[in-house]
Amino acid sequence: MKHPSCLFPFILVSLAIPGLGQPSPALQKRISQAIAAAANDSHPDYTAFVNPFIGTDNYGDVCPGASVPFGMAKFSTDMTGYAPAGYVVDPTQFIRGISPLHDSGTGSSLGTYGNFEIMPLLCPGGFNSCTTKLADRQRLRKSNTDDASPGYFSQTLDNDIKIEATATRRAGLERFRFPHRSKPYFVLDLANDLPVSFAGGQLNIDPQQGRVTIGGRWGSSFGPGRFSYQAFACYDLLDGGKQKLSEYGVWTGDSVGLDAKGLGQTHLNLSLNLIGGVYQSGALFSYANRPKTVNIRVGVSFRSEEQACANADSEIGSSTFEEIEAKAKALWLEKLSKVEIDIARTPPNVTEMLYSSLYRASLTPFRTFYPLMALHSPVEFAQIVDNYIDGWRKNGWMPECRANNLPGWTQGGSSADNIVSHFAVYYHNEAARLGINLNELYSALVTDGEVNPPEWNIQGRQVNVYNTGRQTREGSRTLEYAFEDFGIRQVAQLLGNAEDVAKYTQRSLSYRNVWDPSVVSDGFKGFSQKRYPNGTFAYTNPIDCSPNDKNDTRPCSLQGNNVNGFYESSSWEYSWYAPHDTAHLIQLMGGNATFIKRLDHFFDAGYYLAGNEPSFQTPIGYHYANHPAKSVDRVREVVFTNFDITPAGLPGNDDQAAMASLLSFHLLGLYPVPSTTQLLILSPFTPKYTIHNSFLNISTTVTTVNFDPRSVQKTIPAGTAAYVKNVTINGGEVVITLTANKTEADDCLGALPESISTGGFSKAR
Repeated sequence: MKHPSCLFPFILVSLAIPGLGQPSPALQKRISQAIAAAANDSHPDYTAFVNPFIGTDNYGDVCPGASVPFGMAKFSTDMTGYAPAGYVVDPTQFIRGISPLHDSGTGSSLGTYGNFEIMPLLCPGGFNSCTTKLADRQRLRKSNTDDASPGYFSQTLDNDIKIEATATRRAGLERFRFPHRSKPYFVLDLANDLPVSFAGGQLNIDPQQGRVTIGGRWGSSFGPGRFSYQAFACYDLLDGGKQKLSEYGVWTGDSVGLDAKGLGQTHLNLSLNLIGGVYQSGALFSYANRPKTVNIRVGVSFRSEEQACANADSEIGSSTFEEIEAKAKALWLEKLSKVEIDIARTPPNVTEMLYSSLYRASLTPFRTFYPLMALHSPVEFAQIVDNYIDGWRKNGWMPECRANNLPGWTQGGSSADNIVSHFAVYYHNEAARLGINLNELYSALVTDGEVNPPEWNIQGRQVNVYNTGRQTREGSRTLEYAFEDFGIRQVAQLLGNAEDVAKYTQRSLSYRNVWDPSVVSDGFKGFSQKRYPNGTFAYTNPIDCSPNDKNDTRPCSLQGNNVNGFYESSSWEYSWYAPHDTAHLIQLMGGNATFIKRLDHFFDAGYYLAGNEPSFQTPIGYHYANHPAKSVDRVREVVFTNFDITPAGLPGNDDQAAMASLLSFHLLGLYPVPSTTQLLILSPFTPKYTIHNSFLNISTTVTTVNFDPRSVQKTIPAGTAAYVKNVTINGGEVVITLTANKTEADDCLGALPESISTGGFSKAR
């Protein structure tokens, strides 16, 4: 069956920076050798292609620690300086300890989690000489020693103590190798965390059982300061009887000189420091017989200390470090094997970027990952959707940007709407088998769309914002709400609710309400603007809050004095945001020719931000103006300008793998239209790949005819086949034929990507 070259409906068939000194140079050498060796391997080890350190520099905020897919536990060291994920590649920063809870890819001034840090020590003067306080115990690491792979993490301190970790879902093993004949000491922290948010807790040492249990409350890293969350940990110190404690006790200190040790004491109970300052306190213990290697088992929980210990018992038990590491690797291999590429004919850097991105995407999924998850992991997608619906069941609205098991700040709109609607359009026929009640899903959507919550800053929407409402982020929220109404419309269509289809179709066009045709910027006319309840526009310079804004103190985020009208973005950027109705947006901007000229200017003048979600679709916007070859050129430029395989290889923070998901789609030559089953087609960076969907027991293979590896660079050389001539679909076989003739390829063959205003999305899949 022939399809236009611009899109095809998804069918449920088989579809180190030089001089920095970290990470170890052996890491990249190992990855490169694995990719080369896999060229002729019918069952390659995809975990060997993953570089966990991509994004650990340039404010990528990636956690390279040991984890399993979607794991609660992420074991990584915590470091000084700006380190939201705990780890940073910067060798001038000090290691504070290793802890089991981290986030990955989120921006934060102070950080997230970092609870329950443990730090190995050498204390030649004995128990009372140990450097327990944060500023005293921190150490640099040895150059070129940091290493990681899926399920494993290690660093070596400058005193030659090696720290290693591996993980299960809610537990892990820490292994410490000490210099010969040294006595191992450890400081275990109760109160310190990365954001300095401790709000009280307790610690107990059971010397006979060889167990330390910890529990407490900490402040949200991305939510109202009044909220606090509970976390608990269980540290088993004896390695099933193979290790013996020598000394144990507690310590406490502060920043003005207190440094007390309590040998033999077993209990701490601290409240929030009401007078001001930061509590520092925890456990201190050592091992008898000077063992060279010490193994410590750790369980974590958000429920109780008992649950933390039970998690360690059930998930690790008496397993060795190597056994747990092998299990973690097997889980990652299962996830990464969902996408198989032609390794032999794919440029090695593309292979490394792709599998590293797929890896990060399964650490902590964000909304941009769900279209990718829909292609290969419906079981996990359904579990997440059920969690969203459960939030509606319990709290009245679906959650938004939860952080630390707490309600987080609403950023754009009610983004859960597009997540659950995307699941529905893909898997409505299989929803019941996947444990999802579509009528309940739709009720949750309608609540978000119709019921104004008491506090829309943390859940739901300020529904009456279309008419009235608080004047903050009102421009971007209207645009986001309109697209979310499109998601509701899509599910109404699936359920045959014609009245709601008409209602939410009309509401999805509300993005037009904030379009001011009189605003001019850089010679282009018409921009989205904030609008007052009486219908008048409030002028915002479209350049404000863009990379070209000369005022670097302008509030552009969640600040109460942000009067820009757009959240972490500019009008120049958000004015492209109508993914479901780009055809009408083109008309608002003056037609195809002006749209193309304006889109070129958006990139060339520096308004585009690869790391900002409102910009994600813009490189593919040329498709909608019937110039798909320009999309191919622009995506190549975007990828090789903003992404690579170094620690600085992301354009800013990974945003819980939003960058990873976007890059994965770019490399596969696809771009999803959320809340639909349509994928816009570009030129893949690989000659062949297969996407496996084990739930449906089907696979889809995409073959790129005339693939030329010379096209995989920032600027495609003239005469190189890189542009989509046509697409053929035959069951589970998709063939994308490329041509070097841009004129031949620069046409969607009479069928542009769908838009509401041109009669698109008229039928449920």
